[in-house]
Amino acid sequence: MSGTPISNVAIAGAAGSLGSVLLDRLVSSGRFKVRVLRRNGSTSTLPPGVDVVDVDFDSPRSLEAALAGQHAVVSALGFPGLGLQRGLVDAAAAAGVRRFLPSEFGSDLSTPRARQLPVFAQKVEVADHLAAVAARSPSLTYTLVSNGPFLDWGLRHNFLLNHAEYKPTIFDGGDVVFSSTTLGSIADAVVAILSKPDETANRTVRIEDARVSQNKLLALAREALPDKPWQPQPASLDAATQRSDERLARGLLDLETFAPYIYRSFLDPSVGGLFRETDNELLGIKGKTDDEVAAIVRDALADK
Repeated sequence: MSGTPISNVAIAGAAGSLGSVLLDRLVSSGRFKVRVLRRNGSTSTLPPGVDVVDVDFDSPRSLEAALAGQHAVVSALGFPGLGLQRGLVDAAAAAGVRRFLPSEFGSDLSTPRARQLPVFAQKVEVADHLAAVAARSPSLTYTLVSNGPFLDWGLRHNFLLNHAEYKPTIFDGGDVVFSSTTLGSIADAVVAILSKPDETANRTVRIEDARVSQNKLLALAREALPDKPWQPQPASLDAATQRSDERLARGLLDLETFAPYIYRSFLDPSVGGLFRETDNELLGIKGKTDDEVAAIVRDALADK
């Protein structure tokens, strides 16, 4: 990988929750010329001045043309678009792209138990395909980013702690500690990965802003809104995933089915939600202090 720095970066999924932050940080870093790959027919709006190329993600020719001259591809495609990444990987290799970051950005899928969770089947398939393509490609390398659940997004959207009715579901006592990261720090890590291609080639990098538990987040929420009627709801992770197994067997492919599997990926200690080692130092991720985590919780509850 040593040689010409990565300077031309294409991003897919730039209008999403993470993708929009990635786009902003890649552009504002001043290190890259950024091209957005937008699906044909998409009505998503993007910042003025951004180089946008409308592509047919089902057409190898369209993808290869869009990736001509690009040094790296960052995919932030959401769940419905994960399967499109196989074609994007193939096109990247054909176009001579040097680095591919697939839409991992979550649980550490290098652990056997995480790989077996049905919700991650497409991510695992894409990661395996990417590794195989890179192994036979003269130029393509990859980086998989594991960051645990999104800390700020997960709080705002009632995922890490459901504050909609002040009745958060607390699994298995709520004391399991897990790694979590804000969208901004994930984006900063991507900028650093593309700036340090040799150190991050063909491997998983792990980052975290904070190590938290559901009970810690609940305590901070109670501090932020002490007058609200907080009533945590105890729940069993085993029971929740058993219901998901039953729903999956009936062909019900929705958030109600998949969410418990995601919870298991970071709330079951045997799966690997707490990273033993991270690449924070390499990538310049400083992490969040306790006061900063408390501020993130307050911000998430600001409209309550």
